[in-house]
Amino acid sequence: EYFQNRVQFHDQEELLGTGHAVMQVQDLQDKEGKTILLYGDCPLVQPETMESLFKEVESVDMVVLTADLKDPGEYGRVVRDNQGKVIRIVEYRDASDHEKKIREINTGIYCFNNKSLFKYLNELSTDNSQNEYYITDLVEIFAKQNLEIKAIKVNDINEVMGINSRVQLAQAEKWLRQHINCYWMEQGVTLIDPNNTYISTDTTIGQDTIIYPGTYLKGKNQIGQRVEIRGNTWLENVEIGDNTIIEASKIIDSKVSHDVKVGPFAHLRNGTIIEAYNRIGNFVEVKKSTFHEDARCAHLSYIGDTTVGKKVNIGAGVVTVNFDGFNKHHTEIEEGAFIGSNVNLIAPITVGKEAVVAAGSTIKKDVADGALVIERAMETTKEGYGWKYLAKKHEKE
Repeated sequence: EYFQNRVQFHDQEELLGTGHAVMQVQDLQDKEGKTILLYGDCPLVQPETMESLFKEVESVDMVVLTADLKDPGEYGRVVRDNQGKVIRIVEYRDASDHEKKIREINTGIYCFNNKSLFKYLNELSTDNSQNEYYITDLVEIFAKQNLEIKAIKVNDINEVMGINSRVQLAQAEKWLRQHINCYWMEQGVTLIDPNNTYISTDTTIGQDTIIYPGTYLKGKNQIGQRVEIRGNTWLENVEIGDNTIIEASKIIDSKVSHDVKVGPFAHLRNGTIIEAYNRIGNFVEVKKSTFHEDARCAHLSYIGDTTVGKKVNIGAGVVTVNFDGFNKHHTEIEEGAFIGSNVNLIAPITVGKEAVVAAGSTIKKDVADGALVIERAMETTKEGYGWKYLAKKHEKE
């Protein structure tokens, strides 16, 4: 999904080793340039590391990415000659006792000059304990041909962490989260608790923004400067303007302009646009709607498929009734209108400029500019019936 049509896949029908996997792409052998080999279960390799590999291979035939470990475990070992040149990589299961003491390990990541790679790829053999084609054997083949091999060491061993279980997946995600969070703090973003803040790789954040614990930034987000994102907020594919406050809310596929206050406990769904100086309060749900500048919807409302004009005030408990069971319909609330509490606006409907809809009304017809509309059942009062009701209740108790 991420690469779309920029990637070609080749199947390795028989699992005969890493070298055999590379043999599946021999259709590239006539193409000039460089080839980098990565493992699918090592997703943390950083762009800077790959750039270094590409840069170094310009003057040599092969670059090997290595690392020094205090406890190298069962990683393959990098064997050097007396001059320090890499001459061989030996898998742990094939290593001698002396070679197992080597602390420099092979990460399994290489960069080749294409011409050299495909010229000698077919010289790999299965003469080893696993009866497989090891890509590591190319190091010894290149060395015997006096081809130039260079080893560079990875800055952080976690970059080449292999993921083979849910435990390792959690460890990798933790490292990546720390890496991302450190970057943004160095850029002038304040994270109150970096260990409890989750920022995607496709998110950008402006200086002097403050992010509180329990915040999740998923997908592609663009966060402005001096934004305050308070705890337990979920943002996914959103744009947030400067000086905006988001408190304990969920916003997905939406745009929120500068100097806006959202929450607590607001839910802005796909296609929502909130322009500047708006207030979207607690327990307000907005879907596929636009709020123009300086409007208010402070609490307990559902606004769907609606355009809200400038300086509109929407009271508590207002619902734009957009769905008739078959189709969604649009509501238009024009500039300066006042919508009282517990109002139902049955779409499609337009409320005109500076019109007032009285609390408790269910409105089906368009409201003219400057009009006051009231729709309620007649109120009936029966004197003393409250006492009679309570007396009967007490008798039963």
